Amino acid sequence: MELVVLVGISRRALDSLLRSPYRTLEIKSARNIEALENLESGKRVFLTYETFQDITRGIEGLIAEIMKVERMEQKILWEESDEREQMVYRVQLKLVGLGKILEVEEEKGVLRARVREMLPHEMSMG
Repeated sequence: MELVVLVGISRRALDSLLRSPYRTLEIKSARNIEALENLESGKRVFLTYETFQDITRGIEGLIAEIMKVERMEQKILWEESDEREQMVYRVQLKLVGLGKILEVEEEKGVLRARVREMLPHEMSMG
């Protein structure tokens, strides 16, 4: 299956999704926001702890189905930033399974990967 890749997802968020099959993530990274821009409910994504530059064949992660995507702006305290707002996507996910990247390609800053679904005993997500 070919999936959009969301990179740099915290171990805490990945572990939480593994423990409970439904989870809502707040996505603030420009790369991940761009990846979510054209996705809607029912689509699947591949989530990984690895950074954008480190995505290659063999990377393991989670496969999740998008239940809901919500785009919003959040105000930022002026003391903490030179900007007053930031774009945030809230994406509600349902765990589908574990996966491993077979092939990856980048198009306009968005990573798409051909992913093989894995069995739990195959996973070694350190």
